[in-house]
Amino acid sequence: MKVKAKKPEMKEKGRSVRPVGKMKEPAGLPEGKLWLPFILTAAVIILDQITKALIVANIPQGQIGFAAFGDFLWIVHERNPAIAFSMGLELPPPVRKLLFILLPVILMVLIALYYFKSKALSRLQRWALCGILGGGIGNIIDRIFRPEGVVDFISNKFYGIFGMERWPTYNVADSSVVICGILLIISVIADERKKPS
Repeated sequence: MKVKAKKPEMKEKGRSVRPVGKMKEPAGLPEGKLWLPFILTAAVIILDQITKALIVANIPQGQIGFAAFGDFLWIVHERNPAIAFSMGLELPPPVRKLLFILLPVILMVLIALYYFKSKALSRLQRWALCGILGGGIGNIIDRIFRPEGVVDFISNKFYGIFGMERWPTYNVADSSVVICGILLIISVIADERKKPS
């Protein structure tokens, strides 16, 4: 008759303690894989710059190169020397260039530092931060190397909502910042709700 082997027991101050199973790994990435989400950063920068180069090469500035779904989607060639919604356009060009390069660079550095210093970030939050970094760097490249401003090329009809017939023209970098920013906010809110009250 076979006898089942008993699990080894450990003695701790006069009482028996059975060894527990494997410890559950934290939600974040292991330290050796912290670089992995930067694949998204690189992908966003490369896609952003390739699409902008194609627009500059094929569509004259201020023109519509392609339209789809009636006038819902336009692929155009526009330049934005300011930031989102053309804010800061009234500033003198040297001040504008300094502010819109220096401040975003500082912000990207702070995001990167937070990424590596924080132990509380989940996997999704790390990927989202890297998507934001990619978008931010993509537009910083334009501000440094394109004197006429950031290349924007996606234009959507907005049907008069908020008084706008069309949403302000944007690009791949802008899309990455917005989508990853929304994911980051949702993830942070979800994590807060999971915490015991």
